[in-house]
Amino acid sequence: LKLPTVLTIADVDQLIGSVRKPALKCFFWVVYSLGLRLQEALHLQVSDIDAGRMLVHVRRGKGHKDRLIPLSDETLRRLRSHWLTHRHPHWLFPCEGRDHRQASTAEHPMAKTTPQDCIKKVVDQLGWAKRGVSTHTLRHCYATHLLEAGVNLRQIQKYLGHSTLMSTTIYLHLTTVGEEVA
Repeated sequence: LKLPTVLTIADVDQLIGSVRKPALKCFFWVVYSLGLRLQEALHLQVSDIDAGRMLVHVRRGKGHKDRLIPLSDETLRRLRSHWLTHRHPHWLFPCEGRDHRQASTAEHPMAKTTPQDCIKKVVDQLGWAKRGVSTHTLRHCYATHLLEAGVNLRQIQKYLGHSTLMSTTIYLHLTTVGEEVA
């Protein structure tokens, strides 16, 4: 069993803080704060954000399943601020086009290589290349940090969209929460 890389909260802050482009800084924050897969974050739409109920509706996740994830005030604030930079009627993270001016009329979300290339660059700059950090690492961090904060494993399973609890139990191996002191 190869355990995924998990960063401390301070390391997550440093990683996201090292991203220079505001749109990508927001993107990585959303991936981390909602525990999303790369494709789920790329395809988030304005209509998926329910500010009244403070929920995010993830549509067509893995296995084509929908799920609801709690939305923090901070994530809502960041999403609203980011949306004001492009005001696209559908996509939260629209493709900007070659001149970076086509975001408001984009027909597609941002390409998956955009955040992938960015995080690779930031990881290299931080000297973390050997740690195996990727966009997906932020999803592992989300689950582990929730577990460390006392959130029930079944609840984390629902937030992550795992069909079995077995998939979620890997996070028990990534934390000392619940271990008895010998």
